[in-house]
Amino acid sequence: MLILLPPSETKRPGGDGAPLRLDALALPALRPERAAVAEALVELSSDEDAAARVLRLSARQRGEIAVNAALLESPTMPAVDRYTGVLFDALGAHTLDAASRRWLGEHVLIHSAPFGPVGADDLIPAYRLAAGTALPGVPPLRRLWAAPVTAALSAASPRFVLDLRSEAYVALGPVPAGIDTAYVRVVTEGDGGAARALNHFNKHAKGDLVRALTTERPRLTSTDGFLDWAARAGRTARRGRPGEIDLVV
Repeated sequence: MLILLPPSETKRPGGDGAPLRLDALALPALRPERAAVAEALVELSSDEDAAARVLRLSARQRGEIAVNAALLESPTMPAVDRYTGVLFDALGAHTLDAASRRWLGEHVLIHSAPFGPVGADDLIPAYRLAAGTALPGVPPLRRLWAAPVTAALSAASPRFVLDLRSEAYVALGPVPAGIDTAYVRVVTEGDGGAARALNHFNKHAKGDLVRALTTERPRLTSTDGFLDWAARAGRTARRGRPGEIDLVV
């Protein structure tokens, strides 16, 4: 089983890990793309006004430019600890026991804009870059990442992928055809039982779901297996549109 998570815009600063090593990240075939984006982001940061414009930063956010400028030299921390916000707060990786934390590292990839999908325990620096940013010096991120990420996921050969990413990050690396994949939509039931997508509770529900998986550590190899586990765990999950699961909250 492989779980794909989105990143978050907010990140914890600092870290006590050595500077970024691209060759130490999960899916090592993505090293050329990672190097190209990282170098372009550092280069952009040499012009503060251009960086603020491209990254759409307010005056109060301009400190993020210095963070990007130091991307290749700054300290690192595990990706799952770097990201903050609703999903990662609900996941609460720092409160997991050793076995759960190890399972998380073995089964979860977090899809970042500058590095592509990285392992939950991969060491990454702080950065500022969104999936939709048009970064000078490299092709549009969707065009740069999509095919290489799909190929790298194919080479990893997971039997089942639980895809919790936002649509913007799915576009940066669709799961290969032929792999049993469930894209999760968080919904509530409206009048007559109709499913209605949620925004406010979407991230929390996904983080809570991953926490439950890390603590129970089921051996799941298919969408059907996931649905059976969810039912036993007291969660309402059902098939939605083709290739999708509705997680009802």
